[in-house]
Amino acid sequence: MKMSQMAFKPLKNPPANADTINHKLLVQAGYVRQLMAGVYTYTPLGLKVLNKIRNTIRKEMNKVGGQEVLMPSLHPKQNWVTTGSWDSVDVLFHLESRTGKEYALGQSHEEVVTPLAKDIIKSYKDLPLALYQINWKFRDELRAKSGILRGREFEMKDMYSFHETQEDFDRFYQEVKDAYIRAYRDVGLTAKVTEASGGNFTDKISYEFMVLTDAGEDDIFYCPSCEFCVNSEISKVKEGENCPKCGDEKLKAGRGSEVGNVFDLGQKYVKDFKLTYTNANGENKYPIMGCYGWGTTRTMGVIVEKTSDEKGIIWPVAIAPYQVVIVSLRGMEEQAERLYNDLKDHNVEVLWDDRDDSPGSKFAAADLLGIPARLVLSERNGDTIEWKNRTDDATELLDYDKVLMRLSQL
Repeated sequence: MKMSQMAFKPLKNPPANADTINHKLLVQAGYVRQLMAGVYTYTPLGLKVLNKIRNTIRKEMNKVGGQEVLMPSLHPKQNWVTTGSWDSVDVLFHLESRTGKEYALGQSHEEVVTPLAKDIIKSYKDLPLALYQINWKFRDELRAKSGILRGREFEMKDMYSFHETQEDFDRFYQEVKDAYIRAYRDVGLTAKVTEASGGNFTDKISYEFMVLTDAGEDDIFYCPSCEFCVNSEISKVKEGENCPKCGDEKLKAGRGSEVGNVFDLGQKYVKDFKLTYTNANGENKYPIMGCYGWGTTRTMGVIVEKTSDEKGIIWPVAIAPYQVVIVSLRGMEEQAERLYNDLKDHNVEVLWDDRDDSPGSKFAAADLLGIPARLVLSERNGDTIEWKNRTDDATELLDYDKVLMRLSQL
């Protein structure tokens, strides 16, 4: 992509109403645009990042046996009445059609996936079953804030599993937990596994995946050495005590942002919808149900909060919209176009800042965008190319072939 052709170019200044780092930088760099509080448009740049986050978690969900579906966001009222959630879930959007019928906008999909699974599950041979989707959710937040960390419209990966026994659910939960940890690592985050209440979903303890960040909304105690973490509101341990899991470190207090969760839903929803299966003895039984959420858009915001500096965003290589940005200074347009075309021929994701602008403006835009590597072509450097990693201050001069080799490794 040539920057001169981009519909959404980096802005000189951040939005005046931005109160968080992710809101400020994502809008200024051209990844999102705010329509209203809690609702954002994702630009081509932002969509490239979001697609890479989607594909990372999609790969892991497929590995554990999840099957991808796409469920409606518009739900009939009766499904929510059946579970008792029509009046009890305060963030649920209620809609009325011109015919007088009432609907809900999906803030979660238990009310849709359970009757869907009822059509599939007939006997124990149909279990376990895991269905997941990557879809938009709607929540009537009173104070939509923190950029894309808390929205009224946001995207999630939500998976729902059905099991013959509690033991099989526990086995699957551990597989999903491990998959989550791998996927968070792949997108450049370290997540702590945190005990929390089940909230509106269940009376059982749930598990949240928390990333340490000052922009977080939860007070937690965590271990610096292992994944142990606990929400301070239900904690039996305190700051300064030895970690109950590894025992190697003392617990620290911090702020965390939830990027994923898992709930043991037990048999609530399957009983509500009368979903039963026939076991090996010919008896009708209710399966055990679990759900597993991952905030894809929220993850994008958390990454910006965690991996930015005073110059802009620093994307991890795995989810950056482009692997490299070419900055061509005046007089080097022909050489830059040759490099640009060669990189594309080598399947390198490349952005070329071909605008007629000052070097300082181009360098600032490259830093703001957060692309992992910057290549500068200038008359001063002759036939060599200046390479600079976004995370480093130092630069180095490389010949053409060395640049191609390094990018293939990147």
